[in-house]
Amino acid sequence: MYIDPQTVISPKNKVSRVKVLFDRGPVDHSWSIARLTYDGNDCIGIRWNGDSKESKKGVPLANAHPVWFILPKEIAGAIEEKVGELNGEREAKLLDGYRQMAADQEQEAEAEEWVEGLIGDAY
Repeated sequence: MYIDPQTVISPKNKVSRVKVLFDRGPVDHSWSIARLTYDGNDCIGIRWNGDSKESKKGVPLANAHPVWFILPKEIAGAIEEKVGELNGEREAKLLDGYRQMAADQEQEAEAEEWVEGLIGDAY
């Protein structure tokens, strides 16, 4: 089971302002990195989000609740920089996919015909 990292706010008296920087999404072996406030300090946390086989709630857990592993400040900057690269690569792949789809005239014509058919069905 995938745990949405935005919902990982335990322990509630220590964790606040969770901003997910990277989330691999609802796939097996999914992981996330977030900027958050822990015990009043800004920091970077990481966690496995859970999967269908090994860990239903992900790792780490505390008292059966999903939590963040807080990275040491000495490496947090390097991890945050790498997350920026990963997000840039993901965006570049997405844009490339959109360009390829837009260049496929036959597929575009089929999509337009399908959409027009839907509009006609609405009347």
